[in-house]
Amino acid sequence: MNDPGEAAGLRRLPAVDALRGFALLGILVVNSAQMMSPWEAEGFRDPGAAPVDHLAVWLVTALASSKFYLLFSFLFGYSFTLQAVSAERDGASITARFLRRSLGLVLLGLAHAVLLYTGDILLTYGLLGLVLLWARRTAPATAVKAAAWIYGVFGALLVALGALTTAVDAREPVPHGVIAEAVAAYRGTAGTVVRENLDRLPLTLVAALLMAPGVLAAFFLGLAAGKRRLLAPGGVGRARLRRTATAGLAVGVPGAAFFACAAQGPLDDRWHLLGVGVGTLTAPALSAAYACLLLLLLDSPRGDRVRRLFAPAGRLALTNYLGQSLVVMCVATAYGLSLYGRLGAAAVLLLALAVYALQLALSTAWLRRFRHGPAEWLLRALTLAGRPGRPGRPRAPRTPEPAS
Repeated sequence: MNDPGEAAGLRRLPAVDALRGFALLGILVVNSAQMMSPWEAEGFRDPGAAPVDHLAVWLVTALASSKFYLLFSFLFGYSFTLQAVSAERDGASITARFLRRSLGLVLLGLAHAVLLYTGDILLTYGLLGLVLLWARRTAPATAVKAAAWIYGVFGALLVALGALTTAVDAREPVPHGVIAEAVAAYRGTAGTVVRENLDRLPLTLVAALLMAPGVLAAFFLGLAAGKRRLLAPGGVGRARLRRTATAGLAVGVPGAAFFACAAQGPLDDRWHLLGVGVGTLTAPALSAAYACLLLLLLDSPRGDRVRRLFAPAGRLALTNYLGQSLVVMCVATAYGLSLYGRLGAAAVLLLALAVYALQLALSTAWLRRFRHGPAEWLLRALTLAGRPGRPGRPRAPRTPEPAS
């Protein structure tokens, strides 16, 4: 999410904003599938899905699931280094600022999970982000090694456990009763929506624990990259970006395809956990490939156009993230149209693309008049102890505009 105080007084980094804006698409595609479908939310294949819907779910699983939260987490770690520089320049305590910011993320995350989407990531960032504070003086090479160990061990354990389960029939009965209850709750009233989210809150916390190794590893990689200023102009050469993208695609695409085959077919359920393990191990490669390909575009003759397309949404990433949940939940639940479980996966994917296109346009229009988005302004106020700066029409600053 956007980080208040990120490099305050320093020049904005277009690559960071553009990567955030691009990552919002992947986050929306994955989250909307779970917000609109009881089958996706429970982790089961929809037995009544049409072929086009099955294909849509397969593609989302292969190309987006587990990839974009890693990219967001990497950017969170990178932005922490900019906040530290900002605090040092201002003579402020990074510890006090970051603790206030983490508290704000936790509060926003709890509200998001209870009122809107139980798959919230802000709570996880607010809690695990404290590790960045503890590790802020870690050398880049040490941070990279820590990330490799954390993620490698976790992924290897999943693969080993998954390999063991392929020898047995691990199929679970389809939870028709659970799905029927969820449909009734989300199509009922605003009160039943909130009660259902509250009932799912413990599972949200368990999911946060399962995501913790990936989030922490990406935090450490972002910390190392931020210390080396890799996303600053000229930070990484085009040849290195091409090599990384090529290697990432070579490793990530086969892993993603196997993951999707195990999760959505044609492989049967006993391959599911092994698919998760392989998908987990190879997801960072595809995430890195996505990031490098976008960075190559930003450094191409089309770079300015690409930056103008994605960067405004990235500057308002927190507002857009929360806005995505608000719009989709109004379509899905009793907050609005009550279409939960009624739209096929292909229609949900088209809805997500339409919402994203709208956010790109609205973000550009908003930043013509305001410096910060509503959610960014609120989190900035908490971080800077009630001194977020004016949220109104931007004025030409004496120094380059601070990031929101």
